[in-house]
Amino acid sequence: MKEYRLTDWLPTTKKEVELRGWDELDVILFSGDAYVDHPSFGAAVIGRILEAEGLRVAIVPQPNWRDDLRDFRKLGRPRLFFGISAGCMDSMVNKYTANKRLRSDDAYTPDGRPDMRPEYPSIVYSQILKKLYPDVPVILGGIEASMRRLSHYDYWQDQLKKSILCESGADMLIYGMGEKPICELVRRLTTHNEYRDSTTSPFNICRSSLTTIPQIAYLTDEYEPDEQDIALHSHEECLADKKKQSANFRHIEEESNKYAAARIVQAVDNKVVVVNPPYPPMTQEELDHSFDLPYTRLPHPKYKGKRIPAYDMIKFSINIHRGCFGGCAFCTISAHQGKFIVSRSKESILKEVKEVVQLPDFKGNLSDLGGPSANMYKMGGKDLALCKRCKRPSCIHPKVCPNLNTDHRPLLDIYHAVDSLPEIKRSFIGSGVRYDLLLHQSKDPSVNKSTAEYTRELIARHVSGRLKVAPEHTSDRVLSIMRKPAFSQFGEFKKIFDRINRELGLRQQLIPYFISSHPGCREEDMAELAVITKRQDFHLEQVQDFTPTPMTVATEAWYTGFHPYTLEPVFSAKTQREKLAQRQFFFWYKPEERRNIINELRRIGRADLIDKLYGKR
Repeated sequence: MKEYRLTDWLPTTKKEVELRGWDELDVILFSGDAYVDHPSFGAAVIGRILEAEGLRVAIVPQPNWRDDLRDFRKLGRPRLFFGISAGCMDSMVNKYTANKRLRSDDAYTPDGRPDMRPEYPSIVYSQILKKLYPDVPVILGGIEASMRRLSHYDYWQDQLKKSILCESGADMLIYGMGEKPICELVRRLTTHNEYRDSTTSPFNICRSSLTTIPQIAYLTDEYEPDEQDIALHSHEECLADKKKQSANFRHIEEESNKYAAARIVQAVDNKVVVVNPPYPPMTQEELDHSFDLPYTRLPHPKYKGKRIPAYDMIKFSINIHRGCFGGCAFCTISAHQGKFIVSRSKESILKEVKEVVQLPDFKGNLSDLGGPSANMYKMGGKDLALCKRCKRPSCIHPKVCPNLNTDHRPLLDIYHAVDSLPEIKRSFIGSGVRYDLLLHQSKDPSVNKSTAEYTRELIARHVSGRLKVAPEHTSDRVLSIMRKPAFSQFGEFKKIFDRINRELGLRQQLIPYFISSHPGCREEDMAELAVITKRQDFHLEQVQDFTPTPMTVATEAWYTGFHPYTLEPVFSAKTQREKLAQRQFFFWYKPEERRNIINELRRIGRADLIDKLYGKR
């Protein structure tokens, strides 16, 4: 294993800054997560990308916001700006269950401590820094801020909230994957030489040029309309009429999925939130550059002797692409990473694998070789010109787009290259597999052959006993709202999975994931789910209750009661009683649930399902 010095990590204290011989910092990043110097941790990625731009960067992980604020003062003021991210997850999802109960641990904190970050760190950290250093710009980033860049429903406060720019006081918000906009921001700041002899912040000197950077949002009272802009209903209008909030979201999602989007504006409090269009998808070379930066791939030495659960989960995994074209109604991945797949080169992937095998406790097995979805590597439009005109939220729902290249050969090539390394015993696939892609019949026989080869190799060599898939429900009506394939496709894939296991003499399990209380789902749908999954001999474990999180179709339907694309009414289970009544059907096989389920079936007029679940009594 390579021996690392303290200066191989980005500095986190004044002493570490001095060890590098620096007397000033250009950028100071504050993160709600522990500092793990790994490309799966956003603060590390932004820190390393800025370092590669020649900047002096420090990270303050999980600062104490409840004392005399020494963590916010200890490194002083940066030359350019403070950057803030709540962490890899939305802080409220991280802190609370779907039933709003406080979680007992935090996977992104040493030893899983649950008390090391506040609620809404994006807001709390920004307000503190603005109070301590009012003249220093604050730039928000990360998934918490990104999903709150416009008016959004907050499930935990049960109210429609303004853009996070309003409450936080931040000067700018970078949304989505932040490498390109943060680098452009720095380039524009550092090309203005007039600030060097000025006490005025370079941010304020060249503010007007900064507002044209793609993939940023800002709050202004000097908005100049453009005929190409999409003007949403104001925040105040949405408060008065939920249907207007729902209608807004269709525009927001469509623009986030377009190759060339329009600028979005929304009035709030006599000001305007301006959201510039995103950058085009990164190139392979740009993505390789981000992953090839000199990460140690280890937690900072300050955590010696402590476990960071999220790091333990990913330390032997390799992310091979970004983006997801599934467009699931309840998911924020495409909203944050985009629907266009950007894949790393084989060389970059193998370089990272060769670094992983040098880790001291590596035993020869990679835990994952995947991405947001396991099997979208190198997939995209055959004719990019068609993609550039498209605003579909999903390339595979309601059916696979005929322009989508679903060839699995590039992914098989990656598997073979990784598995041929002498240090690798097995490479497992821990990401969720899209079985609708495996079942799709292309007009190209060679593509269909590659899909069959991939399916067999996946099951034969890359499953560690259990393969995760996500049918999510059994009701095709609910699945349509979810933007998921018909449940019959899961049954078809299960037959293939079972057949290949028999042929190979394996006894692997298919582990399906399901959601209750999704918009459109009623108790009767859950009762039928229980009967269907019992018939297929599943005792469900991987289940969750729908949690409304900002910036998803499902959340907008849940909050407003209207589907954003049709504005038709949509039922949602909202009360604790309604949600628990749905959830209990997952566990029909537990003796303690039996009486309640029987009573509930009678109450909803489906006593005919009692015998199907429990037999004739």
